[in-house]
Amino acid sequence: MTLHVHNTLTRRLETFVPQEPGVVKAYACGPTIYDYAHIGNYRSFLCYDLIHRYLEWSGYRVRFVTNLTDVDDKTIAGAVRQGVTVAEYTRPFGESFLADGSMLGVLPADAYPRATEYIGPMISLVERLMASGHAYQAEDGAVYFSISTFPAYGRLKGIDLSSLRVGARVDQDEYEKEDARDFALWKAVSEADERAAAAWDSPWGRGRPGWHLECSAMSIGELGETLDIHLGGEDLIFPHHENEIAQSEAATGKPFVRYWLHVKHLLVDGRKMSKSLGNFITLRELLDKGYDPASIRHQLISAQYRRELNFTLAGLDASRKAVQRLLDFETRLETTPTEGDTPPSRLPELAGEALGAFRVAMDDDFNSADALAAVFRFVNRVNGELDGRSAVTAADRVAALDALRSMDRVLGLLEVAHASRTVDDGLAVWVEERIQARAAARKARDFAAADAIREELAARGVVLEDGPQGTRWKVT
Repeated sequence: MTLHVHNTLTRRLETFVPQEPGVVKAYACGPTIYDYAHIGNYRSFLCYDLIHRYLEWSGYRVRFVTNLTDVDDKTIAGAVRQGVTVAEYTRPFGESFLADGSMLGVLPADAYPRATEYIGPMISLVERLMASGHAYQAEDGAVYFSISTFPAYGRLKGIDLSSLRVGARVDQDEYEKEDARDFALWKAVSEADERAAAAWDSPWGRGRPGWHLECSAMSIGELGETLDIHLGGEDLIFPHHENEIAQSEAATGKPFVRYWLHVKHLLVDGRKMSKSLGNFITLRELLDKGYDPASIRHQLISAQYRRELNFTLAGLDASRKAVQRLLDFETRLETTPTEGDTPPSRLPELAGEALGAFRVAMDDDFNSADALAAVFRFVNRVNGELDGRSAVTAADRVAALDALRSMDRVLGLLEVAHASRTVDDGLAVWVEERIQARAAARKARDFAAADAIREELAARGVVLEDGPQGTRWKVT
């Protein structure tokens, strides 16, 4: 099976072939760190992570870059509002993004460039555009990209430029999605820029970069002039990514990106997430409600990245059960007795079939929904096989465990669940003591005391499972 991806630029499914065999250069549009990220943001970031993980699982050497936008209209406005520099204002939001991503199992990127670290390369990129006639300085001192000099402008979004108002300009970072106008590459300095320490000297006077310019400079600086994959949310197709293509290709004369992949919006109870609608949910709010990171991760990757995902608390409860089912299955495999002379089981066959179905799903444009279905089909079949047996061979058990853990290297669910449920030594000692006390109470037929101990443990998130081999416990 060969990996196929849906390329936004061509609007069709294409065979994925990186420009350098065995190597993938991928750039993901990270957050603008003017506030804490919400779960709609994390839907995109976890889809990026799933793609990153699967490319590595498939044997590619991946150079993965995620930027942090730390200077734009929003960060400057926030800094001025608090009376601090833009660096001071954005620092906690950047730290929170990295910490929360780690909690959710996002693989570290190879680089997290910040826009403020790339001012020199941005100025150089503007100089190249001016020298080639693609940019001009306006009367206010700002420098704009002339989209009339780039005939291919609009192809990513599919915009008809026949009614373009030549010379009309826009200098804010975000504007109407169908409003194709010359956009700011370099903005003339404002009082707010100076107050936020967000202004730099340039050949055109003091000022700061435009938002679109930043990603071109950072991606080219980290990965070269042609990227294999550029990831982003669907809301970035226009104007942001359209403008990235124009300024990058006009400057270098080379194709900027081979495959554009865009993540669909997250809905909350059937409506697009919005502060004005009151359905704006942060990761911290979900954690405070008692949901664990693995359940949140499961919910946010449960639909393929190009399909809308409707987020509900009922769905999150179902995700919690799904993750627990995987943990229970892993534990069952780990504790299944092995005997060397037992008849062979179907476990290796089922493992091979599951891995094949998993690969087919992920090769189909990273179809995480079908990939998860393949995993849980494997769980059902193996449980059915184990129900009829008292033991399996060690090799058969290893085959099943290896398949489960191999697929989880992409999904990251067991990995995150184990990390978030790590038990400190003090709790483990206390749990064992309470289990012994419960056993003594049951032996004395004091079932009320035994039930009280079970409830005491449950209050600490510890669940007991009584079986023929004794009492096992787990943290939920």
